[in-house]
Amino acid sequence: MDTKAGQILERISVAGLEKCVAKLSRISAGEWSVADVRVSCRSMEEAIFDHSAVRGTGAAVYFEVKGEFPFTSMVVFRPGDIDTISRGFMGFSFSRMPNLNQAQELLLSELGNIILNGLISSLSNALKRSFLPTAPKCVQGETRFLLEALWTAVGRSPHSLVTVTLDLQCDRTVTRSEVLALIPENMEKALLAAETA
Repeated sequence: MDTKAGQILERISVAGLEKCVAKLSRISAGEWSVADVRVSCRSMEEAIFDHSAVRGTGAAVYFEVKGEFPFTSMVVFRPGDIDTISRGFMGFSFSRMPNLNQAQELLLSELGNIILNGLISSLSNALKRSFLPTAPKCVQGETRFLLEALWTAVGRSPHSLVTVTLDLQCDRTVTRSEVLALIPENMEKALLAAETA
């Protein structure tokens, strides 16, 4: 991965998601913020190793974008935080359950849709191209399963992995979610070209 391309990806991702969390903070009961961002070149196995130590089961909403610049993106939530997420997003809590029910999956799908569209819009504006993502899918499982789902469309080889951590504060409780995007090499080159044009 080119260092400059990584910096461009980082800047574009933060800009899109900061705009998104500002909008979420206006329309929801909680306060949203971008906590951290990093861009690295990772294979699926490396990403699984990086994440396995810090997370057990997660719930994720993911998109796949096909076309000239095919990429995948995902938001990973902690199912145990569903009461904080629902209270912070809608103003009232869903009760905790061993597995997400249909209403909770719909909530995470809607929230994931908003967040991932913020990232996709930012990339689209930078490249002056339209992206048509697939319908958001909500999956639940171990870290390995979620990351394998992210890599399925792009193959197991190393890709630039954008990781943005988002915080949601509701009352005195803070919950953290993670936005992951796998960016292909041809998109990196196009972003570099657009930057220098």
